[in-house]
Amino acid sequence: MDISTLEKRIDDLIALCDELERKHSAMASDREKWLEERSRLLEKNEAAKAKIEAMIMRLKSLEQD
Repeated sequence: MDISTLEKRIDDLIALCDELERKHSAMASDREKWLEERSRLLEKNEAAKAKIEAMIMRLKSLEQD
């Protein structure tokens, strides 16, 4: 293997490392966004659950009257 071939392979590896670094960064950013969205959805789910439970309680109290 001559020097120019080795240099080319090293340059290819550097380019691959740069690309993988960019992809990793993008994936970390996406992961953070998904976690934030998950948190918001869990909060909305809890709020909806509380409203439904309150409606059930009101309906039960109406049945007793």
